[in-house]
Amino acid sequence: MKPISEPIFTSGFPLGSSAGLVAAFEWLGQPYRLTRVDMLGEMREAPYKRLNGRVETPVLITDEGRVLTETMAIALWLEARDTERRISFEPGTPEADRMHQYIAFLNTGFTGAFFSMWVALEADDASEEERETLRKFGRSFVAKRHEQLEAMIGDSPYLLGDKPTLADAVFAGVARWVEFHKAIDPRDYPRILALRQRIEADPAFRFAVAIEDGKPAIGSGAMKGLVPLEDVLRDTGAALAA
Repeated sequence: MKPISEPIFTSGFPLGSSAGLVAAFEWLGQPYRLTRVDMLGEMREAPYKRLNGRVETPVLITDEGRVLTETMAIALWLEARDTERRISFEPGTPEADRMHQYIAFLNTGFTGAFFSMWVALEADDASEEERETLRKFGRSFVAKRHEQLEAMIGDSPYLLGDKPTLADAVFAGVARWVEFHKAIDPRDYPRILALRQRIEADPAFRFAVAIEDGKPAIGSGAMKGLVPLEDVLRDTGAALAA
């Protein structure tokens, strides 16, 4: 695919984990464009499957025209472009290693803990007894991962100091699933709850949620426009076929 003017980030709704990375793009402050993807509809159709055969968001079309999937890969792409170290740390430092550790945990164990709860919600042929079994396992997994994260969090305002980083972005996109699934009582994990409240009040994350909800929003100015999904699929498909 030929180079484009700005990278295009596809953010899923409703309640996509990708909202956190939209906030990261805002914190980074470099030009980008956004595409909204309905995860309950158009994401499951054949045209989108040619963009990401695993039928997931997020997806990034880089400014070089490459298709990049998976949260961790996109986070590392953002880190490589963070020359001013707004959302990351100097490579090879203990702080960078710690950030990578957080991102890995959040994108695997923490996010994965909700898997059975999503299955319970989306499995059309499951009985109510089967759904409740899945939800029971999900609540147990979510509680365990919250206990682990609560123990990892220190006394700083954010996961790694006085400003949000890519780790906070990955956290914020997923942490809000707790209320949706009624998985745990957030008040049982005060450090996690305080972190959530701090990030969710941040203008960048509020912008990301407004975009997710299809509402008018004013961000940092880094977002240069919304691109219809059909345009992204058309252009990407044509490039892949060339």
